[in-house]
Amino acid sequence: MDVFLQTLVAGLLKGGLYGLIGMGMTLIMGVMGIINLAHGQLMMVGMYVTFVAFHYLGIDPYLALFISMPTLFLLGVVIQKYLLNPLMEVDSILPENQVLMTVGIGMVLTEIARFIFSSDYKSVRTSYSTSTFFLGEISFSVPLIIAFVFAVAFTLAMFWFLIKTDLGRSIRATAQDKDAALLMGVNSKRITILTFGIGCALVAAAGTLLMPVYYLFPDIGGPFTRKAFVITILGGLGSTVGAIFGGVTLGLAESFGATYIGMAFDDMIGLLIFILVLLFLPGGFKRLTKV
Repeated sequence: MDVFLQTLVAGLLKGGLYGLIGMGMTLIMGVMGIINLAHGQLMMVGMYVTFVAFHYLGIDPYLALFISMPTLFLLGVVIQKYLLNPLMEVDSILPENQVLMTVGIGMVLTEIARFIFSSDYKSVRTSYSTSTFFLGEISFSVPLIIAFVFAVAFTLAMFWFLIKTDLGRSIRATAQDKDAALLMGVNSKRITILTFGIGCALVAAAGTLLMPVYYLFPDIGGPFTRKAFVITILGGLGSTVGAIFGGVTLGLAESFGATYIGMAFDDMIGLLIFILVLLFLPGGFKRLTKV
């Protein structure tokens, strides 16, 4: 029973961060109608920003959120305004060209990181990186608990922003029906730029929160892009609430798979669930959620 509870706790804590990663992708998907296949690479950039802030400026990783999130927001705005928006405005035989552009952006970001930092593994080790506390026989990682609390706070803030603010309502309106939003006076070009920036800021937050307990190298973005894509499909394309359910589902699946099947199979379990959802619940959790 203790092993089961320990696995459950680990899966929930991991799932909270996964939900934050998936929320950025699904927000972009809902407004722009494309899958951002550079999502994990953008998270990797945020992780390197945190690494530089810690090692060269002495800034605690959690305080580095105030650097990594604005940096990735601005990078996202530049990418959307100058690389993606021009493609979205041009009629093309291949309407998925903006998706292919995100693939190219991911490759470029990876090679830039490799050129600057080499392919060596990097890490951020603080006094609390390996700290744990116990409730009974169940251990809790202090950095993962802190990361989970931050993830919940960002999620709640995002819900409030989307539901209570004019800009958030404009984003939701654009995601639900872009033509109707245009008729109501919403500047869709501005909304897409801001949404991409917000999505990048959210995934930068997830990357920064991972740094005290995770390693970093230029190719780390690929696996996390795959995880974000799985979460987006599990939660339903464009559903921010669904992204939370998708992230928790993937976190639990990987945790239980690693415990009861083997560490080498945690990714396989997540991808198997992804295939089953495509076959039997193609709408994901979006059928059960409205936001």
